[in-house]
Amino acid sequence: MATDTHPAGANPTPSGKLYLVPAPLDFGCDSQADLQDSMPLGTIKVAARLQYWISENAKSARAYLKRVNGVTALSASLQALHIEELPREVHKKGDHSGNFDARPLLAPALNGHDMGLVSEAGMPAVADPGSSVVRAAHELAIEVIPLIGPVSLLLALAASGLNGQNFAFVGYLPQDPAERSQRIRELESLALKTGQTQLFIETPYRNAAMLQSLLQTLHQHTRLAVSSGLTLECGVCCSDNIRNWRTRKSPLDNSTPAVFALGR
Repeated sequence: MATDTHPAGANPTPSGKLYLVPAPLDFGCDSQADLQDSMPLGTIKVAARLQYWISENAKSARAYLKRVNGVTALSASLQALHIEELPREVHKKGDHSGNFDARPLLAPALNGHDMGLVSEAGMPAVADPGSSVVRAAHELAIEVIPLIGPVSLLLALAASGLNGQNFAFVGYLPQDPAERSQRIRELESLALKTGQTQLFIETPYRNAAMLQSLLQTLHQHTRLAVSSGLTLECGVCCSDNIRNWRTRKSPLDNSTPAVFALGR
């Protein structure tokens, strides 16, 4: 894709900016918090004025912007906003497969319009799609501006009591029980050897299966932390060794997103 669409001798239109717009963490949850309880007003105001968006899902982006409108009036009606979705293939294989060119999605920015990048919850491009768009913006000399908002991984890490100076996010673990147990053992070995906290997530309806695998596989002195429903009134943050976890009631349900962390 050519980055200079202006004829020779013409004054090029200054590029717009790409704003990374966090979304509240209550996506898919049974209840929703007041938007201003987790989102700074400054972030909400920026979101309200943007008319061009790149989203993980257009439907959820519109639902989020409807909530934004309840705090600060949108600069255009929901129907008039331009919302482009990232391809489904990006969701399935990730942004770094090397097969997706995000530059065409940024055409409005090259024409002088500020744009927003939003995922379904939390910070786009962190444990969510979007890094390909950010990388393309840098390639096109479009200024990238991350806005303030909730990031579930960092909230969970801070609440875990585990090592916050050395940690890794490893995404999703395998679904196959045997492969999942093997991966858990690998992460535990790394955490105990290096002190590096290992963070991972799971689709909510597999929360119970994940927790059961962790309790069956990890050594009794390994520490496990689980955070669920962060920023909501129903939110919980539990951290203990596996020996004690095996005798306590699970804090998880199969509908609320959770972050798992293990370490020493």
